[in-house]
Amino acid sequence: MTESITSEKIRIESYPATKKKLRVALVTETYPPEINGVAITIERLVSGLRAENHEIQLVRPRHVIDAGRHFEEGYQPVLTRGFPIPRYPELRMGAPASRLLTSCWKDNRPDLVHIATEGPLGWSALKVARKLNIPTTSDFRTNFDVYSRHYGVGWLKRPIGVYLKRFHNLTQCTMVPTAGLGEELTQRGFHNVKVVARGIDTDLFNSNRRSTTLRQQWGVEEDQPVVLSVGRLAPEKNLSLLVQTYHQMKSSNPDIQLVIVGDGPSKDMIRKACPGAIFAGVQTGEVLATHYASADIFLFPSLSETYGNVTLEALASGLACVAFNYAAASERIRNGVNGLLAPCDKAHLFVDHAVKLAGDDAQRLSLRLNAEQSVVPFDWKKIIGEVETTWIELLGRHAVSQSTTKDWPANVSPI
Repeated sequence: MTESITSEKIRIESYPATKKKLRVALVTETYPPEINGVAITIERLVSGLRAENHEIQLVRPRHVIDAGRHFEEGYQPVLTRGFPIPRYPELRMGAPASRLLTSCWKDNRPDLVHIATEGPLGWSALKVARKLNIPTTSDFRTNFDVYSRHYGVGWLKRPIGVYLKRFHNLTQCTMVPTAGLGEELTQRGFHNVKVVARGIDTDLFNSNRRSTTLRQQWGVEEDQPVVLSVGRLAPEKNLSLLVQTYHQMKSSNPDIQLVIVGDGPSKDMIRKACPGAIFAGVQTGEVLATHYASADIFLFPSLSETYGNVTLEALASGLACVAFNYAAASERIRNGVNGLLAPCDKAHLFVDHAVKLAGDDAQRLSLRLNAEQSVVPFDWKKIIGEVETTWIELLGRHAVSQSTTKDWPANVSPI
C-alpha cells in the first residue's frame, strides 16, 4: 500500500507546473489592416500570446473596419482616437488617452503594460501605467531620429533621440530585435535593454510557393533572373542605391528583370528611373509569399531599420539576398553562405555583390539553397516563449520589490 501511494505521488509531481496566465495590455499606434513591419509583427505577437491562453487587451487607434466588428474571446480591444501621419496618409497615430486608460486599468487592472510604439498614445499609456504602479515594458521598433534627416527636419534628430531615451528608460525593460541594436542603445544611455528576436512564419514564406504562372505574368523565362524589392517606397529606404544597383546589374546581364512590391512617395522617382521595372503594388499574405518565392535575388539597401522583417521573409523564400551588415541581415546572413553582406559604409560593395550575382548562376543557386534552411530555427512559437519568460521574470522582480517596500516603515526609504 505504501509503495502504491509513493509511486502515485511521484507520477503527480512529475507533471510540469501550470504556466501562469497573464493579462497584458498591449499598446500600439499601428496594427493591421495597416501594412508595415511593426503592425505585422505585433499582430503575430498578439496571435501567439492568445494561442498560449494569455488575455490580451489591445489598445490602438480605431479603424473604419472596426464598426460593428465582433471580437473574439480573450481579445479585448480598447479603441482610441487617431489622426493621419504627415507623408504617411494610410497610417494613423494614436491620440493621447490618459483618462480612458486610467478608467480601464483601475476597473480591470492588467498584470503588465507593454508599449510597442512611442507616439502620443504610447506616452499617455506610460504615464498612466506608472501612476497606477503597473509594470511596463516597451519595444524599440523604429529609428524615428534617423528618419528625420530624410524628411528635411534633420535638426530634430537630437531632440527625438532624447525623447526616445527618456521614454524607454521610464519602462522596466526595452525589447530590441538584435544584439547590435541592443549594444548601440546601451551606449546611448538606454537602460534594461533585452534582446528578443523576431520570428518568421515558414508555413507562409517558403520556396514551395514559387509560381511559374506568376513568372509568366512578369514575362520572364524560368532561367531568367528576377530581382525583387519589397517594402515601403520612401526616402529613408535608400532606394537611390536600389536604382543604381539595378542598372549596373542590367548592364552585366540584360535578362535581369526588376519587380517591386510596395508603394509610397518615392514610387514615381523609381518608375522614371527604371521604366522596365514591374510594380506589383502592396501585397500581403499568400500573394506576397508567392511574389517572394517566384523571384531569385533580393536587394535590401535600407540603412534605417531596427530589424528588417523582409530579410527573413526573403531568406525563408529561398532568395539570394544582398544587404548591408546590420540589423536582421547581420545576425541571419553568413556572408557567402546564405547571402551577401556589405559594410554599411561601402555602398560600392553592395553594388558589386549584386552585379556578381546577376551573372553567376552557380553562386546564386548555392545561396538560394542555403537561405531557406538558415531561418528554420526562428519560428514564432520560440519567440513568443522568450517574450513570456521576460515578462514573468519582470513580474517576479516587481512583486519582490513591492513586498520589500511594504516591509519598511512609511518614513524610512529602503534604498
